Amino acid sequence: MRFLVLCICMVLVSCGSKPSKESIEAYQAKVFERGDISLPYRILLPKEFDPQKSYPLVLVLHGAGERGLDNEAQLTHGSSVFLEPENREKFPAIVVFPQCPEESYWANVDRQRKLMTFNFTFQPAGEATPAMKSLQALFDELLQNHKIDRSRIYVGGLSMGGMGTFEFVRRNPGTIAAAFAICGGAHPDTAANLTDTKWWVFHGDADMVVDYEHSVEIVNALKEQGAEVQFTTYEGVNHNSWENAFAEPDLLPWLFSNQLK
Repeated sequence: MRFLVLCICMVLVSCGSKPSKESIEAYQAKVFERGDISLPYRILLPKEFDPQKSYPLVLVLHGAGERGLDNEAQLTHGSSVFLEPENREKFPAIVVFPQCPEESYWANVDRQRKLMTFNFTFQPAGEATPAMKSLQALFDELLQNHKIDRSRIYVGGLSMGGMGTFEFVRRNPGTIAAAFAICGGAHPDTAANLTDTKWWVFHGDADMVVDYEHSVEIVNALKEQGAEVQFTTYEGVNHNSWENAFAEPDLLPWLFSNQLK
Protein backbone atom coordinates (compact mmCIF):
# COMPACT_ATOMS: atom_id res chain seq x y z
CA MET A 1 0.00 0.00 0.00
CA ARG A 2 2.78 2.44 0.90
CA PHE A 3 4.53 1.66 -2.38
CA LEU A 4 1.30 2.40 -4.27
CA VAL A 5 0.85 5.73 -2.50
CA LEU A 6 4.46 6.68 -3.21
CA CYS A 7 3.97 5.83 -6.89
CA ILE A 8 0.87 8.04 -6.98
CA CYS A 9 2.84 10.89 -5.41
CA MET A 10 5.63 10.53 -7.96
CA VAL A 11 3.08 10.65 -10.79
CA LEU A 12 1.58 13.81 -9.31
CA VAL A 13 4.97 15.50 -9.02
CA SER A 14 5.91 14.51 -12.59
CA CYS A 15 4.77 16.35 -15.66
CA GLY A 16 1.82 14.02 -16.31
CA SER A 17 -0.01 14.96 -19.49
CA LYS A 18 1.62 16.91 -22.28
CA PRO A 19 0.74 20.50 -23.16
CA SER A 20 -2.00 20.92 -25.73
CA LYS A 21 -1.16 21.37 -29.39
CA GLU A 22 -3.00 24.71 -29.22
CA SER A 23 -0.68 25.99 -26.48
CA ILE A 24 2.44 24.82 -28.28
CA GLU A 25 1.36 26.62 -31.44
CA ALA A 26 0.11 29.81 -29.76
CA TYR A 27 3.04 30.46 -27.44
CA GLN A 28 6.17 31.55 -29.31
CA ALA A 29 9.25 29.49 -28.45
CA LYS A 30 12.27 31.56 -27.49
CA VAL A 31 15.56 31.09 -25.61
CA PHE A 32 16.99 33.83 -23.44
CA GLU A 33 20.78 33.85 -23.65
CA ARG A 34 23.23 36.08 -21.85
CA GLY A 35 26.76 35.01 -20.94
CA ASP A 36 26.48 31.48 -19.55
CA ILE A 37 22.69 31.79 -19.15
CA SER A 38 20.43 29.84 -21.49
CA LEU A 39 16.78 29.77 -20.43
CA PRO A 40 14.03 28.43 -22.70
CA TYR A 41 10.71 30.22 -22.48
CA ARG A 42 7.38 30.56 -24.23
CA ILE A 43 5.67 33.90 -24.74
CA LEU A 44 2.08 34.74 -25.63
CA LEU A 45 1.38 38.22 -26.97
CA PRO A 46 -2.07 39.85 -26.94
CA LYS A 47 -4.31 38.92 -29.83
CA GLU A 48 -4.28 42.41 -31.33
CA PHE A 49 -0.73 43.21 -30.23
CA ASP A 50 0.35 46.83 -30.59
CA PRO A 51 4.09 47.30 -29.91
CA GLN A 52 3.45 50.95 -29.02
CA LYS A 53 0.99 50.05 -26.28
CA SER A 54 1.84 49.02 -22.70
CA TYR A 55 0.55 45.66 -21.47
CA PRO A 56 0.50 43.80 -18.17
CA LEU A 57 3.12 41.08 -17.78
CA VAL A 58 2.38 37.64 -16.33
CA LEU A 59 5.12 35.16 -15.40
CA VAL A 60 4.01 31.58 -14.74
CA LEU A 61 6.42 29.17 -13.05
CA HIS A 62 5.94 25.44 -13.57
CA GLY A 63 6.56 22.56 -11.18
CA ALA A 64 9.54 20.21 -10.83
CA GLY A 65 8.12 17.67 -13.25
CA GLU A 66 8.20 20.11 -16.14
CA ARG A 67 11.91 20.96 -15.89
CA GLY A 68 14.09 20.38 -18.93
CA LEU A 69 15.14 21.87 -22.25
CA ASP A 70 12.32 20.90 -24.60
CA ASN A 71 10.66 24.33 -24.23
CA GLU A 72 7.23 22.69 -24.20
CA ALA A 73 6.66 20.87 -20.91
CA GLN A 74 6.29 24.12 -18.95
CA LEU A 75 3.04 24.74 -20.84
CA THR A 76 1.42 21.60 -19.40
CA HIS A 77 -0.47 23.35 -16.61
CA GLY A 78 -2.16 26.73 -16.89
CA SER A 79 -1.22 27.80 -20.40
CA SER A 80 -4.66 27.02 -21.84
CA VAL A 81 -6.35 29.39 -19.38
CA PHE A 82 -4.71 32.40 -20.99
CA LEU A 83 -5.73 31.14 -24.45
CA GLU A 84 -9.45 31.03 -23.77
CA PRO A 85 -11.05 33.49 -26.21
CA GLU A 86 -12.93 35.35 -23.47
CA ASN A 87 -9.77 35.76 -21.41
CA ARG A 88 -7.73 36.96 -24.37
CA GLU A 89 -10.41 39.52 -25.10
CA LYS A 90 -10.86 40.74 -21.52
CA PHE A 91 -7.28 40.51 -20.30
CA PRO A 92 -4.78 41.37 -23.05
CA ALA A 93 -1.33 40.75 -21.58
CA ILE A 94 2.13 39.43 -22.29
CA VAL A 95 2.26 35.96 -20.73
CA VAL A 96 5.58 34.16 -20.24
CA PHE A 97 6.24 30.55 -19.25
CA PRO A 98 9.99 30.03 -18.61
CA GLN A 99 11.42 26.52 -18.25
CA CYS A 100 13.69 25.62 -15.34
CA PRO A 101 16.67 23.39 -16.17
CA GLU A 102 16.47 19.80 -14.95
CA GLU A 103 19.39 20.21 -12.56
CA SER A 104 18.13 23.40 -10.92
CA TYR A 105 15.14 24.63 -8.90
CA TRP A 106 13.25 27.92 -8.88
CA ALA A 107 13.48 28.41 -5.11
CA ASN A 108 16.34 28.23 -2.62
CA VAL A 109 14.99 25.28 -0.64
CA ASP A 110 16.50 22.09 0.75
CA ARG A 111 14.63 19.02 -0.46
CA GLN A 112 14.69 15.52 1.02
CA ARG A 113 12.52 12.67 -0.16
CA LYS A 114 10.82 10.69 2.58
CA LEU A 115 8.87 7.46 2.15
CA MET A 116 5.41 8.98 1.93
CA THR A 117 6.18 12.59 1.12
CA PHE A 118 8.92 15.18 0.61
CA ASN A 119 10.54 17.30 3.27
CA PHE A 120 11.14 20.94 2.28
CA THR A 121 13.23 23.36 4.31
CA PHE A 122 12.74 26.90 3.05
CA GLN A 123 15.59 29.38 3.28
CA PRO A 124 14.69 32.90 4.47
CA ALA A 125 17.65 34.38 2.60
CA GLY A 126 20.77 33.25 0.77
CA GLU A 127 22.00 33.18 -2.80
CA ALA A 128 19.54 32.61 -5.60
CA THR A 129 19.64 29.32 -7.48
CA PRO A 130 20.99 29.35 -11.06
CA ALA A 131 17.40 29.04 -12.31
CA MET A 132 16.24 32.01 -10.24
CA LYS A 133 19.21 34.08 -11.45
CA SER A 134 18.30 33.21 -15.03
CA LEU A 135 14.66 34.06 -14.40
CA GLN A 136 15.65 37.44 -12.96
CA ALA A 137 17.80 38.17 -15.99
CA LEU A 138 14.94 37.20 -18.31
CA PHE A 139 12.58 39.43 -16.34
CA ASP A 140 14.94 42.39 -16.72
CA GLU A 141 15.21 41.69 -20.45
CA LEU A 142 11.42 41.58 -20.83
CA LEU A 143 11.10 44.94 -19.10
CA GLN A 144 13.71 46.41 -21.41
CA ASN A 145 12.44 45.00 -24.69
CA HIS A 146 8.67 45.25 -24.24
CA LYS A 147 6.38 48.08 -23.23
CA ILE A 148 5.26 46.67 -19.90
CA ASP A 149 2.76 48.38 -17.64
CA ARG A 150 5.01 48.53 -14.56
CA SER A 151 2.00 48.86 -12.27
CA ARG A 152 0.52 45.56 -13.48
CA ILE A 153 3.18 42.87 -13.25
CA TYR A 154 1.98 39.49 -12.01
CA VAL A 155 3.60 36.17 -11.17
CA GLY A 156 2.23 32.76 -10.22
CA GLY A 157 3.23 29.15 -10.10
CA LEU A 158 2.55 25.63 -8.92
CA SER A 159 4.49 23.35 -6.56
CA MET A 160 8.16 24.21 -7.17
CA GLY A 161 6.81 27.20 -9.10
CA GLY A 162 4.66 28.20 -6.13
CA MET A 163 7.79 28.23 -3.99
CA GLY A 164 9.58 30.18 -6.71
CA THR A 165 6.71 32.69 -6.80
CA PHE A 166 7.22 33.61 -3.15
CA GLU A 167 10.96 33.94 -3.68
CA PHE A 168 10.70 35.94 -6.88
CA VAL A 169 8.38 38.44 -5.21
CA ARG A 170 10.76 38.68 -2.24
CA ARG A 171 13.67 39.42 -4.57
CA ASN A 172 11.67 42.10 -6.42
CA PRO A 173 10.07 44.21 -3.66
CA GLY A 174 7.52 46.79 -4.70
CA THR A 175 7.42 45.39 -8.24
CA ILE A 176 4.74 42.68 -8.36
CA ALA A 177 1.13 43.84 -8.08
CA ALA A 178 -0.36 40.40 -7.43
CA ALA A 179 0.77 36.79 -7.19
CA PHE A 180 -0.79 33.36 -6.92
CA ALA A 181 0.94 30.37 -5.37
CA ILE A 182 -0.42 26.85 -5.81
CA CYS A 183 0.69 24.03 -3.46
CA GLY A 184 3.94 25.82 -2.68
CA GLY A 185 5.40 27.42 0.41
CA ALA A 186 7.99 29.80 1.82
CA HIS A 187 9.78 30.56 5.06
CA PRO A 188 7.44 32.53 7.35
CA ASP A 189 10.23 34.99 8.14
CA THR A 190 10.07 36.26 4.54
CA ALA A 191 6.47 37.49 4.92
CA ALA A 192 7.55 41.01 5.92
CA ASN A 193 9.12 41.38 2.46
CA LEU A 194 6.01 40.20 0.62
CA THR A 195 3.42 42.70 1.78
CA ASP A 196 3.55 45.05 -1.23
CA THR A 197 1.96 42.27 -3.29
CA LYS A 198 -1.60 40.97 -3.10
CA TRP A 199 -1.78 37.19 -2.75
CA TRP A 200 -4.05 34.28 -3.56
CA VAL A 201 -2.73 30.99 -2.19
CA PHE A 202 -4.15 27.56 -3.06
CA HIS A 203 -3.45 24.13 -1.57
CA GLY A 204 -5.09 20.73 -1.25
CA ASP A 205 -5.29 19.58 2.38
CA ALA A 206 -4.50 15.99 1.35
CA ASP A 207 -1.28 16.90 -0.45
CA MET A 208 1.24 14.06 -0.09
CA VAL A 209 4.10 15.82 -1.89
CA VAL A 210 4.19 19.38 -0.54
CA ASP A 211 2.68 19.51 2.92
CA TYR A 212 -0.47 21.64 3.17
CA GLU A 213 0.95 23.22 6.33
CA HIS A 214 3.62 25.00 4.27
CA SER A 215 0.92 27.20 2.75
CA VAL A 216 -0.87 27.57 6.08
CA GLU A 217 2.31 28.87 7.73
CA ILE A 218 3.17 31.45 5.09
CA VAL A 219 -0.44 32.62 4.82
CA ASN A 220 -0.64 33.13 8.59
CA ALA A 221 2.67 34.98 8.51
CA LEU A 222 1.44 37.21 5.68
CA LYS A 223 -1.72 38.04 7.61
CA GLU A 224 0.32 38.89 10.71
CA GLN A 225 2.31 41.35 8.58
CA GLY A 226 -0.89 42.98 7.31
CA ALA A 227 -0.62 41.64 3.76
CA GLU A 228 -3.69 41.33 1.58
CA VAL A 229 -4.02 37.57 1.13
CA GLN A 230 -6.77 35.07 0.44
CA PHE A 231 -6.34 31.34 0.98
CA THR A 232 -8.29 28.61 -0.77
CA THR A 233 -8.16 25.09 0.65
CA TYR A 234 -9.30 22.17 -1.49
CA GLU A 235 -10.56 19.50 0.85
CA GLY A 236 -9.41 15.97 0.04
CA VAL A 237 -7.27 17.14 -2.90
CA ASN A 238 -3.76 15.78 -3.28
CA HIS A 239 -0.82 17.51 -4.97
CA ASN A 240 -2.70 18.24 -8.19
CA SER A 241 -4.52 21.26 -6.73
CA TRP A 242 -3.43 23.27 -9.77
CA GLU A 243 -6.32 21.62 -11.63
CA ASN A 244 -8.74 23.26 -9.21
CA ALA A 245 -6.87 26.57 -9.03
CA PHE A 246 -6.63 27.13 -12.78
CA ALA A 247 -10.34 26.27 -13.04
CA GLU A 248 -11.28 29.06 -10.60
CA PRO A 249 -13.47 31.46 -12.60
CA ASP A 250 -12.28 34.43 -10.54
CA LEU A 251 -8.55 33.76 -10.86
CA LEU A 252 -7.82 35.95 -13.88
CA PRO A 253 -10.39 38.67 -13.02
CA TRP A 254 -8.80 38.91 -9.57
CA LEU A 255 -5.24 38.86 -10.93
CA PHE A 256 -5.75 41.60 -13.51
CA SER A 257 -7.81 43.78 -11.16
CA ASN A 258 -4.72 44.45 -9.04
CA GLN A 259 -2.46 47.41 -9.70
CA LEU A 260 0.43 48.96 -7.82
CA LYS A 261 -0.25 52.46 -6.55
